[in-house]
Amino acid sequence: MKIAVVGSYGVGMTMRVARVPGPGETISGGSYSAGPGGKGSNQAIAAARLGAQVSLLTAVGADVFGEEARALWRTEGVDATQVVTGTQPTMVGFILVDESGENRIAIASGALDDLTPAHVEGFRETIRASDLLVVSMEIPMPAVVAALQIAHEVGTRTLLNPAPAAQPPDRAWEWIDLVTPNRTEAPLLLGLDPASGLTPRELVEALRKRTAAAIVLTLGAAGSLVCEGDTMTTVEASPAPRVVDTTGAGDSFTAALAVALLEGLPLVAAVRYASAAGAHAVTIEGVIAALPTNEDIQNLIGQTG
Repeated sequence: MKIAVVGSYGVGMTMRVARVPGPGETISGGSYSAGPGGKGSNQAIAAARLGAQVSLLTAVGADVFGEEARALWRTEGVDATQVVTGTQPTMVGFILVDESGENRIAIASGALDDLTPAHVEGFRETIRASDLLVVSMEIPMPAVVAALQIAHEVGTRTLLNPAPAAQPPDRAWEWIDLVTPNRTEAPLLLGLDPASGLTPRELVEALRKRTAAAIVLTLGAAGSLVCEGDTMTTVEASPAPRVVDTTGAGDSFTAALAVALLEGLPLVAAVRYASAAGAHAVTIEGVIAALPTNEDIQNLIGQTG
């Protein structure tokens, strides 16, 4: 079960506060922590914890954050031998988490801006040898497109996690086998106003006009809307025992979905498994600590029936 991941690495600097300050407002009394993150790295680590053989392509700076990243990947069993050392500092993200567990994130991309299609071309043989390519969008769009195109050329299935969402060029849609936006990302992916008021079903129908890919539209506590061909299925969210921090939930979902599909589960069943992975992640503060093992997921499935 081999997965290639093309995406981001960064350091998350998290401030937990009672509430998010308004414009021009300063509040005190928060608590601070810092740790590794970035969607590509999180998804690679999560997939490795779930039993996949994972290779990662991203870019880090020639700095202490980059050194720490490589040590983390060694510890977690992720092949990072082709990770690029860029000319800029490692990406950092500033995360505000309120008392309800909801988060707001701002990112300085840094070295990720140095990741080019040429670097992705150097990853071609790894993509060819993989059963699935997972791509997220915290990296430059040309690198995203190159990864999807190369996977299509070598016959490797693709999963696009469009986060943070941006509209890809028209030609890229035919290279996507599975796309997993949330309700906010879907209109951005389509070049629409997020405030357009389209229902989840309408968003899926709009995506179907762009791509033949299977679609998993995630809806938070409302579950997911899954579309394969002409069939749409609503999958209920897996209930979380408590919500502490939602930061890594989406990456846990993506990795678990990828692994479940490679284990042969049908898409709807794979989404149920992924939903449980996301539900586990929100119960634990921080990202890496929250990424589940299969045992964690099965335990949660057992507790919730």
